[in-house]
Amino acid sequence: MIPIQDCISNVVAEVLRRQPLSTHKVDVAWRVAVGPGLARATSVTLQADGTLEVQPKSPHWRREVERSQHLIKKRLGSLLGADVVRKISVLG
Repeated sequence: MIPIQDCISNVVAEVLRRQPLSTHKVDVAWRVAVGPGLARATSVTLQADGTLEVQPKSPHWRREVERSQHLIKKRLGSLLGADVVRKISVLG
């Protein structure tokens, strides 16, 4: 038996990957990858070179993003495609 959260994650990832790359698509993928709390505490911009710039709202959230970069990048890769986000840069 497959857990329901795995099914939902797979469906969301498949739908996102099929859409053209846009600011909205990156925002949705970010919210799914990091969860609602961290998504509210940050803003993101994907640069043309594949760098995802993350602007946290406080030093606490900056540390959380830095600590979780590897996992976040992996999740974004499954949602957007492995080659879309090449690096994460935490600003501030």
